[in-house]
Amino acid sequence: MIEIDLHMLQIILSIVALLIAIIGHEVAHGYAALCYGDKTAKLLGRLSINPLVHIDLLGSILVPGLLYISGAPFLFGWAKPVPINNRKVFVGGGFNGLSVVASAGIAYNLALAFLAGFLLQWFAFPDWVMIFLAQLLLVNVVLAVFNAWPIPPLDGSWILSYQFSRFGIMGLQRFYERVGNYGMLVLIAVLAFEPLRSLFFAPALWLLEFLA
Repeated sequence: MIEIDLHMLQIILSIVALLIAIIGHEVAHGYAALCYGDKTAKLLGRLSINPLVHIDLLGSILVPGLLYISGAPFLFGWAKPVPINNRKVFVGGGFNGLSVVASAGIAYNLALAFLAGFLLQWFAFPDWVMIFLAQLLLVNVVLAVFNAWPIPPLDGSWILSYQFSRFGIMGLQRFYERVGNYGMLVLIAVLAFEPLRSLFFAPALWLLEFLA
C-alpha cells in the first residue's frame, strides 16, 4: 500500500512540475514581450498562471500521457504558445528585443533548474519535497535544452534568425527560412532515431550531472 501511495505521489508531483515548467515558459515569453511594449498576451489573459488558459491537448495531455505509458524516464510536453506581436516588440527593442523575448522561456526553465539543483544539494526537506525538486530539475533542464536547439519552430531557431537579421546576414537568413519549412520533419527524425536522439539530449545529461 505504501509503494502504491509513493508511486501515485511521484506521478502527481511529476505532473505539477511539468505544468510549472511549461506554463511558466510561455508566460515568460509574454512578460518579456510586455517589457518591450507588446500587451497582446496581457490583453488576452495569457499572463495568468491558471493552467486552463495554457493547456494544449496534444502537448500538455497526450504527449506526457504517452511518455508515461511507454515508461519514458521523464515527462515532457508544451503549453499553447503565448501570442506575441513581433512588430511591437521590434519597435520597443529591435532584433535584440525579439531575441530576448524568444529566449525568455529558456531562461525561465534554466533559472528554475538551477534553483531546484541548489535546494537539492544544500538543504534537507521531507521526501515528497525532494521528489518534487528532483522532478522540477529534470523537467526544466530537458525543456530548456530542447527549446535551445536552432531547429524550427523551437525557440533557438527564432533567436538565431533574429541575430542573422540583426547583423544583416540576409543570405543565411533566407536560406534558414527555406530550411525552416522542413523543421518539424527534422525534429521528428531527430527524436525518433538513435543516435540522433541521444546526441540531441546529451547537453541535458551534462547539465543534470552538473546541477545534481
